[in-house]
Amino acid sequence: MDGVSGNHRARSVGVGRAHAKAILLGEHAVVYGAAALAVPIPQLTATASAGFSPAGDGEGELSFTMTGSASRALVTQASDGLRELTAAFKDRVGVSGELHLDVILDGAVPTGRGLGSSAANSRAIVLALAELFGRELSDGAVFDLVQTAENMAHGRASGVDAMAVGASAPLLFQAGRARELSIGCDGLFIVADSGAAGSTKEAVELLRAGFERRAGAREKFLERASQLTARAEQALAEGRAEDVGAQLTDYHDLLREAGLSTERIEAMVAAALAAGSLGAKITGGGLGGCVIALTRPDQASQVTRRLHEAGAVHTWVVPLRRRAEHV
Repeated sequence: MDGVSGNHRARSVGVGRAHAKAILLGEHAVVYGAAALAVPIPQLTATASAGFSPAGDGEGELSFTMTGSASRALVTQASDGLRELTAAFKDRVGVSGELHLDVILDGAVPTGRGLGSSAANSRAIVLALAELFGRELSDGAVFDLVQTAENMAHGRASGVDAMAVGASAPLLFQAGRARELSIGCDGLFIVADSGAAGSTKEAVELLRAGFERRAGAREKFLERASQLTARAEQALAEGRAEDVGAQLTDYHDLLREAGLSTERIEAMVAAALAAGSLGAKITGGGLGGCVIALTRPDQASQVTRRLHEAGAVHTWVVPLRRRAEHV
């Protein structure tokens, strides 16, 4: 095709998909190099399609559409980010020429909820562009491009979102590397949306300010976070669901003490625990967003009902199934 360099055959349209994720333990600590545990949420997806259009009159021209009820501000922000991501993609794979691209993004991952919406959107777009241009990208190349977009959107990003939105199983992420978790028990994670968007940037700044006010506060936070995450990882592998739940609740206490919870989040955590959850916590950056609760299947209906009574506007169920560690 005119304007496309390289030895690969371009297609008339490319499609890419990704999904949401939820962090079990490790929020904020993961930015400082500690481990985090995350689970994919496959029922919340982002789908992107990319095609060529003759409408452009200059190199790099781009038309971008988001389906659904996205606000004008969100569309503008996403469009600006997409231009940067497209430029990074073209540099990475060696695409040049005067091209006009039409990109349509259908994103079902709620924004500002700690579910990885921006990373899922970016991954879907990267995969759509790769298919459009006939490029085969390694997992590492896809991660690098999504991480580039995440850094542009959020500042310094840990990389856990960029990795988890393409994962097919629960994973441990640390310092840019990930591996699948060994799961020795069955159960259900219930993810509940509080209806209030959080702000990762504001939460990070709030936590950093707290670290600066108190000598040794950062080290204490990271030590406790790492301890709870390691205990949960071991309990998952050994099939001790009750202990996994206990670590979730203790990690919530850690985030609450850091000032990252809200009244509604607290009400939802308390409701999940009162309904029989093995453990519950805020998930993501904080100051809003979602709660994640671990429960046995026979308690799921009761926990879900109580979460909605406490203010949840949406809930999603993520199965936890036994599986050997992937090496």
